[in-house]
Amino acid sequence: MRRLGLRARVTTAFAVGALLLAASMALVSYELTRRSLLDERERTALRATYYDAAVVRAGLDTETPDVVEVLRSLDTGTARRAVIEIDGDWYARTADVGLTAAIPDRLRELVSGGEPAVQRVHVDGQPAVLVGVPLSDSASFYEITSLRELEETFRVLALALTAVAIMIGGSGAALGWYATRNGLRPLTAVTDAAERISAGDFTIRLDPTTDPDLARLSTSFNRMVDQLAQRIERDRRFAADVAHELRSPLQTLAAAASVLARRRDNQDERTATATRLVADEIERFQQLVNDLIDLARSDQPALRAPVDVAALARQACRYRNLPESLVVVAPDAPPTWQVDRRRVAQVLANLLDNAVRYGAGPVAVRLADDGGTGVIEVDDEGPGVPVEDREAIFDRFVRGRAANYRGGGDGTGLGLALVAQHAAAHGGTADVTDRPGGGARFRVTLPGSLS
Repeated sequence: MRRLGLRARVTTAFAVGALLLAASMALVSYELTRRSLLDERERTALRATYYDAAVVRAGLDTETPDVVEVLRSLDTGTARRAVIEIDGDWYARTADVGLTAAIPDRLRELVSGGEPAVQRVHVDGQPAVLVGVPLSDSASFYEITSLRELEETFRVLALALTAVAIMIGGSGAALGWYATRNGLRPLTAVTDAAERISAGDFTIRLDPTTDPDLARLSTSFNRMVDQLAQRIERDRRFAADVAHELRSPLQTLAAAASVLARRRDNQDERTATATRLVADEIERFQQLVNDLIDLARSDQPALRAPVDVAALARQACRYRNLPESLVVVAPDAPPTWQVDRRRVAQVLANLLDNAVRYGAGPVAVRLADDGGTGVIEVDDEGPGVPVEDREAIFDRFVRGRAANYRGGGDGTGLGLALVAQHAAAHGGTADVTDRPGGGARFRVTLPGSLS
């Protein structure tokens, strides 16, 4: 299960916290408001019932009382309904079986015993307040006040409070997102700086005055970059110095080897074999020195200029006795690219040499345009590159398992490292994947070369 990022977790925490707080406040507010309104409605119903009971008592205190007429004289409106029980008989304005059936027996006993009583009941499925008032030893007055409008008010209040809680939860999420966005901004700056450094830009630094709380982090980061840049510069100079120092004796050895090679006809078989081996190793050593010199200066910026990369690729094929038909140019690719000619030429040469040595030969060299980014792909028909080796083979002095499998053994281990360095100098990348149908596909991207 994928874990949420820091920003998502903080935003979720803000949203959940705000929602819980809003829900708690909404619930408390709802309960307090509900109790207050119900209590107020009960008090109102109680006052109205006592008033109506006094009117009924006065109307019944005659020689020939008309109970129904007395009930009709009450101003109960539509929210209240009244009934009278006299000697076990019920009297109402209209026949209403449900009304009398809703009066609990316990409440009737209390009222018949001379005690007023109040109770919430349901009449025809609707909530109501029932108030019973004793009129005499044989008569009781009951009045039911409907709470339907109050229940509608409660529903509207519940919906409003729920909407407010949801809005507060959303506001909490927005606040959490804003807080993390601003809180993580310094970390974003550190991340951006680290990405630029990993791409080879060692001029980037953090401003310690941006955030006083992160001044120590910024200072330590800048010190680390300074030390890293100094270390890389020392290594670069060391490699360059060693390579230059080796050039002179290598040239002497190469000249001596060429003299021995020209006299191979006068040598016995063992001497001729040894001479050939010495010449091959000197040539390989010279290639290694040249690669080291190229690596030492690979951190310099790319010198972009219009270059016919297709012609450069065909030329690289001719030098290696490969058919020029291997070069395939996409229809949408422009004729010239804005790239460093020397670097791109070496990229093509090293990829082709790699395919010849370890990939059973190249089968295609494709040049394409990917939204303004130049793309170079070299396919071979070798055993491919295992997934676990696909990053390591672009490091210095590293050869993948495919190289050992092919049994070449004559590479310097710097060819693909130079490819990655030249791609990085253009702001691009170098990687390898499987070729459809078998083999490896090496891909180099050169951003901004076709824009």
